[in-house]
Amino acid sequence: MFYPQSMTETELIVPEKDLLAVTRVLAGQGVFHQTDASYLSSEMAIASVDSWQGKATAYAALERRVLAAMQALDVEEGPPLAAERASMIEVEVVRPLVEQIEQEVQKASEQLASEQKQLEQLQSYVHQLEPLAGIALDVGALRQPRYLFSMLGLIPVANVERLQMSLARIPSVLLTLRQDSRKAVVWLVGTQRNADILKRGARSAYLNPLNLPDAYQGTPSEIIESLQTGIERAQQHVAEQKATMTGLHEARKEQLQMLLWRVRVSRMLADVITRFGRLRYTCLIVGWVPSSGVADLTQQLTQASPGILIETTPSKRGGIKQNVPVALHNPGILHAFQLLVTTYARPRYEEVDPTLLIMLTFPLLFGAMFGDVGHGLVLVLLGGLVASRKVRALRGLASLGMIIVACGLVATLFGFLYGSIFGLENVLPALWLRPMDNIMQILMVAIGAGVVLLSLGFLLGMLNAWRARDWGRLLFDHNGFAGFVLYWSLIGLAAGAFVVGFPVRPLVFVVPAVVASLAVMFSEALTHLIAGHRPLVEGGLGTYAIGTIFELFETLISFLSNSLSYVRVGAFAVAHGGLSAVVFILAQMVSPTRGIGYWIVVALGNLFIIGFEGLIVGIQTMRLEYYEFFSKFFAGGGMRYQPIRLSPTAKE
Repeated sequence: MFYPQSMTETELIVPEKDLLAVTRVLAGQGVFHQTDASYLSSEMAIASVDSWQGKATAYAALERRVLAAMQALDVEEGPPLAAERASMIEVEVVRPLVEQIEQEVQKASEQLASEQKQLEQLQSYVHQLEPLAGIALDVGALRQPRYLFSMLGLIPVANVERLQMSLARIPSVLLTLRQDSRKAVVWLVGTQRNADILKRGARSAYLNPLNLPDAYQGTPSEIIESLQTGIERAQQHVAEQKATMTGLHEARKEQLQMLLWRVRVSRMLADVITRFGRLRYTCLIVGWVPSSGVADLTQQLTQASPGILIETTPSKRGGIKQNVPVALHNPGILHAFQLLVTTYARPRYEEVDPTLLIMLTFPLLFGAMFGDVGHGLVLVLLGGLVASRKVRALRGLASLGMIIVACGLVATLFGFLYGSIFGLENVLPALWLRPMDNIMQILMVAIGAGVVLLSLGFLLGMLNAWRARDWGRLLFDHNGFAGFVLYWSLIGLAAGAFVVGFPVRPLVFVVPAVVASLAVMFSEALTHLIAGHRPLVEGGLGTYAIGTIFELFETLISFLSNSLSYVRVGAFAVAHGGLSAVVFILAQMVSPTRGIGYWIVVALGNLFIIGFEGLIVGIQTMRLEYYEFFSKFFAGGGMRYQPIRLSPTAKE
């Protein structure tokens, strides 16, 4: 259990002459989360702010142009510049070189595109003529007849009869010259008077006409031979242009990479400077730094600018500050589970970071619902493969790999506890119980586990309220101390009513339940009372009284639904065993003698369980974490810590 990294608010007053040096230090250290202070600029400095905004825009345009040239030449971005080499370059210095490279790339690209277009056109002509190669017909004779309309082309076989019927009343002839199972080569002839009608009929029947330039004369086979010669020439020209592009790639690769990072660094520095507050001779810089990095950053800034003024204010977690950025640094496997937390919300600065909790509880809940030695080991292998990034199609899911591995390991553990391997219940001894044979017991254990997790959520919620010095939420909220007392009082009353021989009298739980209920009902007024806020009640007393009753009713319903939601842990454990049993029943029906068909069904059934049920169980586990557990202590809504850096880093 961790809190987000402690942050210190940092304000700098920098002489104008040291502006770039200080900016380079801030970006080079990679720990300074900048806050926009440009609104603090004096009227006299507005022109300077506008000037830097113009520079940032110009650098961004240059960066796009360099990237376009690199994409055309298939040049990778390459490694970023070292921090000590990163400096701002003037736009007018680099622009002529960018324009020169652009012209070279554009000329070569246009020539290559032109040659490729010509090649594709020739190949298209050959494709059209190949079905007609065996027909002794002069194609030139079909061009622009004076009195006859003529169309030669390909048509789906199924549409030939339909075209004939649609043109039955139009003076025309449709000849099928050649035909295979799918396409037919047809020749449609009619009068020029009916040319428009014949064209519409041909289009409706998907007749693809043969379109060749006038330069191609003779029979289809003769034209194909001429086209093949042209294709060979075009392929040679394309190869020459590709060689030219390759030469440009080699000649300009390092230069483009250097240009990209020089321009990118300049753009980034200009963007940072536009958010400074500008006074007459100084600049005001405001931001946040992790407390552990303040001393080193202060030393670097003092060396870069002896006249700098630095004021630091450590941020306390008491009192909610929504503008404090939240830095989460969870190493190793914790980082994978951190993604589950941030998918829900980013913790506030005063809140517990639940990454460690979800790393422990998520695989536990999943494994309890999906307990099987064989299925768990398959998930371990699958998760390892996903995390390795060796399969290109699965690289987008790499962040989930370690989560799948952890869930698979716990599922394997529960498989031993349940005595189940690939759905077989008679191979391994159950170290604890078999869900199918002990349904009520596992359901009650699931509810008990849910009560423990919800109680932990109450305690964490109270801890967060105490850290934030929010005494009203701590004492009277339905997720605070009053809600915790009410929840356990109701559990005690339920145990006294349904458990035979329960040692505690119900009256012991009635008094705290009533007191806690009143505290939850009037939490708003009580919070206002201890905070010194007046009036205690907003609006009319009647409306407030009705609202408190509904609030208490909603609280009681949420307690019940949250607790019973954990029944699904036991229910899915039972369902997992039941679904595995169904697979073996189907396999027995397919092959009573347990032949090859039997084992094929078993294999396919197990794959279905691992894929489909594994996905469903994962969704249900996430729901229990987000809507039952997190709702007790985790509000989220924190600001992401995004320090300015000269080089990109992995995302949180």
